[in-house]
Amino acid sequence: MAANIKQPAEIVRMRRAGKVVADVLQIMVSNIELGMETRRLDEIAVIELKKLRASSSFKGYHGYPASVCVSINDEIVHGIPGDRRIKEGDLVSLDFGAVVDGLHGDGAITVIAGSGNPLTRQLVDTTREALLAGIAEALPGNHLGDISSAIQRYAESRGFSVVREYTGHGIGRAMHEEPLVPNFGYAGEGIELKPGMTFALEPMLTTGDWHTKVGSDHWGVYTLDGSLAAHFEHTIAITGGAAEILTVPSDEAEKHAL
Repeated sequence: MAANIKQPAEIVRMRRAGKVVADVLQIMVSNIELGMETRRLDEIAVIELKKLRASSSFKGYHGYPASVCVSINDEIVHGIPGDRRIKEGDLVSLDFGAVVDGLHGDGAITVIAGSGNPLTRQLVDTTREALLAGIAEALPGNHLGDISSAIQRYAESRGFSVVREYTGHGIGRAMHEEPLVPNFGYAGEGIELKPGMTFALEPMLTTGDWHTKVGSDHWGVYTLDGSLAAHFEHTIAITGGAAEILTVPSDEAEKHAL
């Protein structure tokens, strides 16, 4: 597990990659319009990556054809952007990764197109807050299971299910590194957290059951029961105290720096 520990210079580069991720996600969100095709969000991501002199973590990864995953409503993750149009009330989940100087950042956000309804708003808020609950447990001396357990407890206490078949992960020199970080589990289990470890934490919650299925394109992952899903993700670094969130926008970065 020592391979997951990054040197300070690598954390600096991951911080840059994380800012690219956060800034581009913000730009994509600000450009969401009712009636737009989801492929337009991928076009925006490509343009912004070029401006920022970064490259995509996703495009070409195991053959994935785009730079961002756009998943709608019951699609949890890995949705391929295309000709699907965004409608009033849709849950739009954006998952995006960037590489800067060989180091990766990975982040995700779910937004509601238009006004939504109380259930979708609660799902989005709870997923975001479950991620923050997990990050709060990402302390040196704690264990990986403390993160997983905190996410699960928060989500289930509010009546939502935690997807179990897809997880967070280590990140840094590669987009996916060991260990896997489940969004469910028991406190005190798993590896001990040490300064310099870096993880992408990404709870995925549903309004129904947690079981999933893969769509006909062999990429998009959907809830098995057709219930709605939301997805949030941050890349973090374990420090000597509270974890540093690396995927924050440039205008907020100082609040999260070491």
